[in-house]
Amino acid sequence: MRYFIIEEDKAAGYTGSIDGTHKWGLPGVLRCPSCQSTWGDNSRAYPSVDLTPVASLADFEEVRAEPIEEYERLCALVRPLLPPDALPEPGMSLGPLVGRATGRFGALSSPWPWWLLLQREALEKLQAEGVRGLKGCPHQLHFRQRQPPELLELEFLDAGRLHPDCLPPDRKPPCARCGRERRTLPKSRLLDASTIPVHLDLFRLVDFSTVIVCTERFVDACRRLSLDGVAFHALPVR
Repeated sequence: MRYFIIEEDKAAGYTGSIDGTHKWGLPGVLRCPSCQSTWGDNSRAYPSVDLTPVASLADFEEVRAEPIEEYERLCALVRPLLPPDALPEPGMSLGPLVGRATGRFGALSSPWPWWLLLQREALEKLQAEGVRGLKGCPHQLHFRQRQPPELLELEFLDAGRLHPDCLPPDRKPPCARCGRERRTLPKSRLLDASTIPVHLDLFRLVDFSTVIVCTERFVDACRRLSLDGVAFHALPVR
């Protein structure tokens, strides 16, 4: 099985753009007492999560950094509502996309490398082809056109890691308290074969949440169905 990274196909000529964010999110961490870092990363998102059962919704609506004790308190409130095996982290996005959208969208669209949206018809066709791990989530985007496309955002499970051979040999382990890893996405990437999920055709890397990976099965289905809007770049495996 071969694997690929999904990115926007700039040559496709689509003009679709999104100005929005997810409805809720965990705060970042303000000066972790262990590693002294202030950080948050909103590339890991779970758009299916509904936080309305949480009493203090306002605590999840403002982008900010908090002392780690407050982050841990809020994280504990949302953890029961997350998908199984979700990986909560500072800055994590939750709930549907909210904002404005304009332009023409392809069957698939990736306005940011860590987002993937599909037309509903495209999603249904891929599911009929037996592609595994497709979970489409509704959004709350407002379109200017009278007949907007029916888009769904895919929610990804976290699986797979880059191979140690493409990472710096002197990298430090994650912070034991906040989980921060000081890492830079390498230009030459290798997928670690021992971490590849066998039950998914799309997944988000555990160690680099900005990278969405798909299988050859997904690529072949998109090409067979003439689903456009994104490009596929081979990801070697070791």
